[in-house]
Amino acid sequence: MDEPLLQIRGLVKRFGSRTVLDGIDADIRPGEALFVIGPSGGGKSTFLRCLNLLERPDAGQIRFRGQDILERGADINRYRRHVGMVFQHFNLFPHLTVLRNITLAPTLLRLKTRREAERHALALLARIGLADKANAYPPQLSGGQKQRIAIVRALAMAPDAILFDEPTSALDPEMVGEVLALMKELAHGGLTMVVVTHEIAFAREVADRLLFIDGGRIAAEGAPDVFFNAPANPRLRDFLSKVL
Repeated sequence: MDEPLLQIRGLVKRFGSRTVLDGIDADIRPGEALFVIGPSGGGKSTFLRCLNLLERPDAGQIRFRGQDILERGADINRYRRHVGMVFQHFNLFPHLTVLRNITLAPTLLRLKTRREAERHALALLARIGLADKANAYPPQLSGGQKQRIAIVRALAMAPDAILFDEPTSALDPEMVGEVLALMKELAHGGLTMVVVTHEIAFAREVADRLLFIDGGRIAAEGAPDVFFNAPANPRLRDFLSKVL
């Protein structure tokens, strides 16, 4: 079996006197679609934000390809080139065209020339059926289009993994399907994904493995068939009874 792309050990995050993550251990393997579910306030999004160091953990290790990115001197910007993130609210620059939103990071970081970045961006836009939006501005797009552009922007960096933080929660119901269809295609294409979501049916269909985070701890984990059909953890059974 492949070595984990990410190894998380003993991850702790506190906000004041409140412990939000309380000793999280997890492995994320190349090509795996790992879905994280659980009740609101249980620590799911904090876990994801710690993986991208948007929140700095108070204790523990996050190893990327064997290197602890929490060690002093670790190159966080280089790490983020390899581990992208898609947020709930798109975070597109409204004053830049779609094409420039996608090409900005690869060109500023000198990973590609502007021509190379634009060629790659246009190919990605064509892949998701939005090539005609290259010169549009984000305010001219629907919510579903914005989120697909945000995903393409992450893909433009050719990352090893992408973290998705409830990517459909800010969308109108009729726009959710187009974003989920793109994510399903990416998962089937072998992209390493960590997805925090409330879309339980989607998680059941697409996930290779699931984590159930409750009270800052991983209360259950496993493959979808066991996770949903024979949950051993009573807290997970109670949660699933309310959301399925």
